[in-house]
Amino acid sequence: MPLTQRFWAAVRQLKQRQLDPASLQFRLTVEIAALSVLCLACVAIWTSWKMQQLLITTHTQSVEYIATRFPRDVELYSEMLPVETGLQKTINNVSVPGLVIWVKSVDGKQLLAQSTGMDSSFTATDELMSVAEMPLKPQVYKIGSRFLILYSGPVTVRGKLLGKVYMAEDVTEDQRQLIAAIQGLAIVCILATMVTMAAIALRIRRLLQPLEDMNQVAGAISADDLSKAKLQLSNAPTEVKELAQTFNMMLSRLSDAWEQQRQFVGNVSHELRTPLTVVLGYLQSLLRRSTNLNDYQKEALETAASEANRTVRLLQDLLDLARADSGYAHYYLEPVGLNDLASEVAGMAEKFSNQAIQVEATGNVTAIADRDRLKQVLINLIDNAVKYSEPDQTITLSLEQSDHHAIIQVGDRGVGIPLQDQSRIFERFYRVDEARARSTGGHGLGLAIVKTLVEGMNGSITVRSKLGEGSVFAIVLPTM
Repeated sequence: MPLTQRFWAAVRQLKQRQLDPASLQFRLTVEIAALSVLCLACVAIWTSWKMQQLLITTHTQSVEYIATRFPRDVELYSEMLPVETGLQKTINNVSVPGLVIWVKSVDGKQLLAQSTGMDSSFTATDELMSVAEMPLKPQVYKIGSRFLILYSGPVTVRGKLLGKVYMAEDVTEDQRQLIAAIQGLAIVCILATMVTMAAIALRIRRLLQPLEDMNQVAGAISADDLSKAKLQLSNAPTEVKELAQTFNMMLSRLSDAWEQQRQFVGNVSHELRTPLTVVLGYLQSLLRRSTNLNDYQKEALETAASEANRTVRLLQDLLDLARADSGYAHYYLEPVGLNDLASEVAGMAEKFSNQAIQVEATGNVTAIADRDRLKQVLINLIDNAVKYSEPDQTITLSLEQSDHHAIIQVGDRGVGIPLQDQSRIFERFYRVDEARARSTGGHGLGLAIVKTLVEGMNGSITVRSKLGEGSVFAIVLPTM
């Protein structure tokens, strides 16, 4: 897969992981947001409770003050006026909006005095009267749809218990305003929570961006990019910068190790190819003069020559890959007529394999490629198709051309490739079936060389296959 394709694949994978409950970003966002919601909820609840207490305290203090003065004022007026008149005079002098007062006899059956213009609901409701029998301290009660501060206490004149005074202050409007304020506070808290969660999510995402950059680089990097890949972080936290520096140092070490490995493979392949070629030559020469050798000696020489030839081809493939990896493989790109090239390769393959090769083309097809390299690619693919096909099965070599690309397809009706192996067959030394590859003489480098050569000509190669039905290798090359 080219570098750009690997890069965008990594980006798509990152986008899919943003809502992953197991991701660090998701966990930090949820945990910090939950903590923020808890704090805002505590503040809202405390504020609501405090506002409620302030409302109650304000009104209860006023009622307590009036309740404390009421018996003294009644006794003062009673010295000059009749008791009932003194009670009414004391009640009339209380000018607190929403506060009503009434006095009943000791047995609770007779109403001695009450506030003028008093709402009948304050006296006629049994619920109010039952609640009014309360401790000598003002409290807030909900009666029906109203909120009332109620108080009751004894009224004594000249040391004689005259009856009980009842006070009720309607604070419904203030309570409704308080409820509206609490609802507004709740809405503000919800909005603040949403804004806070969004801000936290964006902030965490920004803080974790360097880690995402590292992930993208690690997902898009290949062996050829090790020497160029560097992670540059300017605004990252110190810990992430240190991690990035360690990451860059690791890439540098990997690049050096990869380069040393390529040089070692190239040097060893070059040094071993010459003596093995000489050995192969001597073995073949002995086989040509085998008139005085017995059957056992001939078989031993043929086996040695076959293995020597296989090893020489392996070393040659390693040399080709080493040259391509090191950049020493040069491509002479020019317009190449694929029809003639395909016919030439098919003729060669039919001659040496004794298997039918069918060429199919939709008109004259031309591509920008290196003729010799492309010829090597086609020979490798046809040879691979012949190895895994029956002798009576036809190999198809088809050509077609689109607006900007030429497509070459090499198809067979052989054994096919398992789905789980199709993504790895272009890897070096990877073989689907070790025993079968050994019997066919493969060493797992042919398709790797094909992929390297095709990509060196700015093309791409893919495969589609099904077990028992064969495989089709498709090469796409530019036409301009």
